[in-house]
Amino acid sequence: MTALPRFVALYALMYAAFGVSSPFMPAFFQARGLSPEQLGIVFGAGTAIRLVAGPLAGRLADLTQARRALLASCQVLAAVVALGLFSAPVFVPLLVTSLLHAAALAPTTTLADALAVDAAQPRQARPRFEYGWVRGTGSAVFVIGTLVSGHVVESQGLAAIIVLQATLLVAASATAALVPAADREQPVTARDDMTRVGFMTLLGLPVFRRVMLVSALVLGSHAMHDTFAVIRWRAAGVTPTMASAVWSASVAAEVLVFFFIGPPLLRRLGPPTVIAIAAAAGVVRWLAMASSASVVVLAFMQPLHGLTFAALHLACMRVIADIAPRHLAATAQAMYALGAGVTTALLTLTSGWLYAELGAYGFVAMALLCAAAIPLTPGLRLTR
Repeated sequence: MTALPRFVALYALMYAAFGVSSPFMPAFFQARGLSPEQLGIVFGAGTAIRLVAGPLAGRLADLTQARRALLASCQVLAAVVALGLFSAPVFVPLLVTSLLHAAALAPTTTLADALAVDAAQPRQARPRFEYGWVRGTGSAVFVIGTLVSGHVVESQGLAAIIVLQATLLVAASATAALVPAADREQPVTARDDMTRVGFMTLLGLPVFRRVMLVSALVLGSHAMHDTFAVIRWRAAGVTPTMASAVWSASVAAEVLVFFFIGPPLLRRLGPPTVIAIAAAAGVVRWLAMASSASVVVLAFMQPLHGLTFAALHLACMRVIADIAPRHLAATAQAMYALGAGVTTALLTLTSGWLYAELGAYGFVAMALLCAAAIPLTPGLRLTR
C-alpha cells in the first residue's frame, strides 16, 4: 500500500473521532451534573492545557525521532481517558480526567501533519502525493462525524459519543503505525537539545517567525465569526435552517480548496502570493459580515472560508516544510498551532467585548487584522 491511502485512513479515523464528539461534549458534561460555571472551567482549562501539551509533545517526538509511536500512544491514551469520564463521579475528578483527555488529544493533529507534510514533499521529480488531499479528507469526514453523532445521540444517548470516539481513536492509532516514518535528517543526541536546538532554533528563523505571525493574524481573525456569526445572523432574521446551510457552504469550500483548488494554485502562484490572497479574502469576508447579514451576501462570502482557512493552511504547510529542519518538523507544527491557538483564544475574549460595544461592526477589527498580514507576505519566500 502506498503512503496516500494510509494517510487518508489515518486522517479519516482521527477527524471522525473529533467530529462525533465535538458537538455534544458540553451536553455530556452537563448531563454528568456540571453547572454552566463548571462547564466554563472545564473547557477553558482544556484549551489552556492543549496549548502547553501540544508543543511539549512535538518537542518530545523530535527528540526521540518517534513521531508515529508518540502519535499512536496519544491516540490510545486519549481513548482510555475518554472512557474514564464515565467513572469520574463529581466535578474535580471530571475536571482532572478531561484535562488528561485534552492533553492527550492536543498533539495528535500536529504530529499527523508533521508526518504527512514530510511524506508529501518531493524527493525526486514530483511529490508523492498532495498534502491537501489528506487534510481535505479530515475536514470532510469531520462533517460526516458531526452528522452521525446527532443520530447516535438520538438513538443511544450522550454516552455513545464517548464510546464511539474511543473506538475511532484506537483504530486511528493502529493506522498511525502503518504510515511512513519521516526520514531522519540528523541524529539528536544532545541532552540539552530541548532548549539549544529546539524552540529557539525555530524562533531564530526569520521566515518561521513571520509565518507564525501571519497565520496567527488571519486564523485568529476567525474568532469573532466562530463565536458570533450565528448570533448575528439570527438577530437579522436568518432562519436556523438557512444559517446551517450557509455555514455548511464554508466547510464545503474548505474541502474543495484542500482537494482541488489549493494544490494547483500553490504550484502556480507560490506560498507568499496564496497567503496574501487568503488575507485579502479575509478583509473582504469580514467587511461584508460587518455591513450585511443578507442571505445573498452570506452565500457569496461564506465560501471564502476556502481561502481564509484552507488555502492559507496549505501555503503555511509548504513554507514550514521548506524552512524548518526536518528533525524539528513536529516542533515546528506544534509552534505553528500554538501561535494560532493563543491568538484565537485572546481574540475570542476580545470579540465578546467588541460585539457588545460595536455589534456587527466588530468584524471591521477582524478585517484590519487580515489587512495587517498582507504586507508581511512578501517575506515568506522559500529557500528552494
